[in-house]
This record gives sequence, C-alpha cells and structure tokens, in this order.
Amino acid sequence: MNEKQPQQQKTMSWNDPQVEGYGRTISLKIPGYFMLYDMTDRLMNAMLGPEREQDILVVGAGGGQEIVTLGGAHPAWSFTGVDPSARMLAIAEQRIRMERLEAGVTLHEGTADELPKDKLYDAATSLLVLHFIKGLDQKRKLLRSIAERLKPGAPLLIAAISCDRQEEAFAVQMSAWQSHMLDNGIPLEDWERFAASLGAESDPVPPEQVEELLREVGFNHISKFFGSYLITGWFAVKADGEHNIEEKRQDK
Repeated sequence: MNEKQPQQQKTMSWNDPQVEGYGRTISLKIPGYFMLYDMTDRLMNAMLGPEREQDILVVGAGGGQEIVTLGGAHPAWSFTGVDPSARMLAIAEQRIRMERLEAGVTLHEGTADELPKDKLYDAATSLLVLHFIKGLDQKRKLLRSIAERLKPGAPLLIAAISCDRQEEAFAVQMSAWQSHMLDNGIPLEDWERFAASLGAESDPVPPEQVEELLREVGFNHISKFFGSYLITGWFAVKADGEHNIEEKRQDK
C-alpha cells in the first residue's frame, strides 16, 4: 500500500483570484490593523499639515487601504499608487471609486523603481510590503527607490513583519498570533499556510536590519510607531542636510 503523501501548501500569488478576499480577512488576522492606518494618517498629518496640497507615494497600493484612509481625511492630497499585482490594484480601484477619490489618485501596475525619478513626492507609505521582498539587496533596492523619489525632509511610514525566526521569542509570538487569528474565525488551514510562508514565500528580517537599511539609503529620524506581534511600523525622514525635522514641521 502506498503511504499517503503530505499535502503541499499552495504557493501564494498576488494575482490569484483568492486575493479578492484579502480586504475581508486582513483586519481579522492583524491585531490593530485599522489602528496602523490611523496612526499613519496622524503622523503624516503632523508632518505635512492637513490643508496644504501634498503628493503622496503609496508603494504597495493594492487593496487601497492607505489611499482610502489618507484620501478620505485629506481632500487636498493627491496619491500615486504602485503595485505589481493587477488583481490587488483592481480591488484598490474599486474601493477608491466607491469613496469618490479617483480624481486625486493615479495607479500604476509595476514597482517603485519603474516610476520616473523627475517627480519627487512629499511623503510615502509602504505598509505590509517589505517582508515580501526577498533578500537584503532587494529590500535595499526597494527602499532606495522610494528614497530617490522623495523630497528632502519627506516622511516615510513603513510597516512589515520583522523578526528573527531563530529566537525563542518567535515561537511564543507565533503561538499568540495563532490564537488571535483562530479566535477571529480564520480557518486553521489559513493559519498553517501563513506560518509555512514565513521564510519561504516571505523574508522577514529583524527590526535592527530594517533600520540599518533605512539609514543606508538615506533616511534618518527613524523611530518605531506601531507593534502587533511580529509586525513593526517605523517612521523615518528623507535626509535633509539643511533642515531638521522640527523646521520641516514648521514649514507646513
């Protein structure tokens, strides 16, 4: 008799039709999901001011949560969103139309390094993206491509799964995170697929490595503003040799 072979986990693809359920489940999976976006909005507002026109770059715009949150609160702001997933961008486009924000939004299918360098933005976000970029060189490339498209003194709000999977604390955090997801109705097989993806389909690195990469590509004033199990959010500012962060705020 042949032994039953273990069932292989399906490889994740952001162009799979199943990603259309992303918006319905992500807030059940991540404690404080909407708080992350609210805090991003408040930090941006503190740096830029609520009334002035601002050009915001959104890296990983698929799903549309950043644009809906920031655009709904700041009608004077405009947004350029970029994402390599056509399906996720379609979800974002639908949400943006429902909120009647499309006049101030431009979406591009592709990556940040494909955007022209002659247009500089007043701020950028990249939320829940960096851990999907494999290898330090590619992570550095992504962060550098963002830095190159920001005005000096512009803020970047970034969040990602960030951890050392060899530390004992990793298992404790994962156990707690599992109980959160299951208690919120996420099926066990979905949790198992997510857990198996860490280090295979995604590439989380420790927080200190993320901060070092940010410094390498030209950001300073780096500070943490959000934490949810293994997810960390950072606030950083594009280096500006002429002005400090307080002077930038006073200019708003």
